[in-house]
Amino acid sequence: MMTQPKASKVSKAPQLLIQSGEQAAALRKKLGINQSVFWSRIRVTQSGGSRYESGRKLPHTVQLLLHLAYASEAQAHTLLDALRKNDA
Repeated sequence: MMTQPKASKVSKAPQLLIQSGEQAAALRKKLGINQSVFWSRIRVTQSGGSRYESGRKLPHTVQLLLHLAYASEAQAHTLLDALRKNDA
């Protein structure tokens, strides 16, 4: 009798909400808040956030924090679960 191989559980890290400074700026403007308020939520200074919005590369850790701070509750939990499993 042949057995079928077990289906592997492939967990995939969720798509991050914000991957560039341009996307961050667009979300910030959509929310109608200034740079200081938007970036302070993840403990980035206004000037640091301005540099990201002007084209400086967003570090992966900043992308993760932005996702946790601004994505929906369900999206944030999905990312947190992936981080705890070390998949993100």
